[in-house]
Amino acid sequence: MTVDPFYGFVFLGLFSPGPNVILLTASGARFGIRPTLPHVFGVVLGVGLTAALTGLGIAALLQRLPALELALKCAASLWMLYMAWGLWTAERRRGRAERDRPMRFGEAVLFQWVNPKVWAVELAAASAYPGDGGPWAEAVRLGLSFSGLNLGVCLLWISAGALLTYLLTTPAAWRIFTRIMAVALGSFSVMVFL
Repeated sequence: MTVDPFYGFVFLGLFSPGPNVILLTASGARFGIRPTLPHVFGVVLGVGLTAALTGLGIAALLQRLPALELALKCAASLWMLYMAWGLWTAERRRGRAERDRPMRFGEAVLFQWVNPKVWAVELAAASAYPGDGGPWAEAVRLGLSFSGLNLGVCLLWISAGALLTYLLTTPAAWRIFTRIMAVALGSFSVMVFL
């Protein structure tokens, strides 16, 4: 039995470190699995929607409107820097204050629209492994494939984050972890423009 290389490509693209992986792992460590589930489901839906739009040809639209592409890059960079600052200043306590909480479902869906890694993987998958159908069939194929595979990836990363809490037993260990995650996320804000 052979696996279509398209699915392997999508899995590896989503599994490799990027903004979603960093944010989900950190949220799993800070808040636990159950409170992070709305974030997971928002990522899954958002990635599926953007993948479907890729199948409908949104990349061609962005190439024709460079000002829109630049605006999306700037929004992505600023949003990632904002979230990186939140991680940098995060404390060990599990968030009870409104500002110290996991990402909400809607926020996670919207973040996918400015997540450069997701768009890069989706565009690469669509061009390297095109489907046999028309644009609507391609939108369905990409949307379902990305969402389905991403659900498992997201659950794995929040579980890994939740397991990390057993290692992060001191304030110093917690601070090192959150700052490493913040620097990693902040680096993606620069990579948006490369």
